[in-house]
Amino acid sequence: MRSGERPISTRRGRGRVGDRLLHFYTWLVIVWLSAPIAVMILFGFNDKQSKSNTTWQGFTLRWYGELFDISDLTVALRNSLVIALVSTVITVVIGTMLGLAIGRHRFRGKGVTNFLVFAAISTPELVMGASLLSLFVSGNVPRDANTIIMAHVLFSLSFVVVTVRARIVTLDPALEEAARDLGATAWGTFRQVTLPSIMPAVLAGGMLAFALSIDDYVVTSFVNGSTVTFPLWIVGAVKTGIPPQVNVMGTLIFGIGVLIAIGNAVAARRRT
Repeated sequence: MRSGERPISTRRGRGRVGDRLLHFYTWLVIVWLSAPIAVMILFGFNDKQSKSNTTWQGFTLRWYGELFDISDLTVALRNSLVIALVSTVITVVIGTMLGLAIGRHRFRGKGVTNFLVFAAISTPELVMGASLLSLFVSGNVPRDANTIIMAHVLFSLSFVVVTVRARIVTLDPALEEAARDLGATAWGTFRQVTLPSIMPAVLAGGMLAFALSIDDYVVTSFVNGSTVTFPLWIVGAVKTGIPPQVNVMGTLIFGIGVLIAIGNAVAARRRT
């Protein structure tokens, strides 16, 4: 061993300590991020006796049986689900085509298109909401569920485009060329070769667009008109006390999202 050089055992010991600290820090971050979700799920079982649902008063399954007893909340949840589904379908179709164009083809204005895609991601929600409100008011467009859908498509589109484009640039063009050499049409090549290859990215972008839509408050508050969505209803109920049904609905939405994510991961592993 050279003079001044530390023994191998010392370096290995420090490496083990560093690994343990990294593992501890990782789990600490996971717990910190999961704590609000755990509290939401827990207080869906709270047997509250007052308007406030912030103090644990006992365990009950009552609120699951009375999930749809608050009519205004049920309508708000239905509005959010319908708006999220419609905007997600539109966003996925347009975003997939735009991601294919940017990732695979050269065309005039491609640089500007790329800039606009990333500009939409980086634009603050307050700025986007105020801009859309000005656009709809100046164009005499009545604000309702349709304007919410248009707004949600606008701010979710870039995320689908970026996700699909990232998959397209890693896709081997030889696969599509081989399909065309074997006599497949352009549509047949896309349906049987390209689309299955990019489907995980399309599904991931769709899930992200759905999550952004059903969770949005800031932009929606500018363009909703008289339409009330789930987040808007929750913010309006803060002053009088949020009922446990909100926790139950949030738990169900979260659980469905987790199941979809697990199913997508399992399907991707089977394809691999």
